[in-house]
Amino acid sequence: MQTPRPTRSVLYIPGSKDRALDKARGLPVDAIIFDLEDAVTPEAKVEARATLKAALEADGYGRKLKIIRINGLDTDWGKGDVEALRDAKCDAFLLPKVNGAADIDALAAMLPEGREIWAMMETPKGILHAEEIAAHPRVTGFVAGTNDLAKELNCRYRADRLPMQMALQMIMLAARAHGVTAIDGVYNQFKDQDGLRAECEQGRDMGFDGKTLIHPDQVAVTNECFAPSEAEIDLARRQIAAFEEVEKSGQGVAVVDGKIVENLHVETARKILALAEAVAQTSAE
Repeated sequence: MQTPRPTRSVLYIPGSKDRALDKARGLPVDAIIFDLEDAVTPEAKVEARATLKAALEADGYGRKLKIIRINGLDTDWGKGDVEALRDAKCDAFLLPKVNGAADIDALAAMLPEGREIWAMMETPKGILHAEEIAAHPRVTGFVAGTNDLAKELNCRYRADRLPMQMALQMIMLAARAHGVTAIDGVYNQFKDQDGLRAECEQGRDMGFDGKTLIHPDQVAVTNECFAPSEAEIDLARRQIAAFEEVEKSGQGVAVVDGKIVENLHVETARKILALAEAVAQTSAE
């Protein structure tokens, strides 16, 4: 099985701030979203392109996924962002407020062939068209924009995110149907570690691959929550061993901790071990 690339922690960094761009090089995050949209004021947007391009040229970000969030193509800055950075040293471009596959087509036409595109899922239309967006051949990642989505839905904030559950699940269904990475939205109270942990655990249990972050203090908890635990790794190894032993003997049924182990459990177990190996490699670096 191919070793997956972890995306546990995905930190937003303003593309206009040299100090933040430099500090991000040493942070133990799996991915960085270099933001030219919400994190950059209108008067700084044009200059931010050159600042970000220079930082990406200098590199030093190691194995971190490097994702550029441009401004919307319907704004005064989106097309200029693409023109200035289309050949930048990054892994993907993140398009905000994607409503359908046509939005992805518009960006894809402006980028080099093969350049990956991630989609911000933060509008009602985008959620309703999640399947067609995920099916687009250039799309490899979804990011849940929960703040904008909550505003658009006019829903109340609740710790359990119950008003947003249907939208989050639709993101996950579309992502898993088409093999797209799915990243959960931000947790706004960056000093609340307990609340962050609870929301990370919820997102992880729903199936998200990681979580977007707004502050470096959120990295440690997020990396821990979205990595396989020692107990999960141990169980995965025992499930694989038991299943392989039964296959070898050709007799009986594999049982671990009083539960039958079938091929689907073994497949999940192997994914857990592959992710654990990838996380270990990332930590070592």
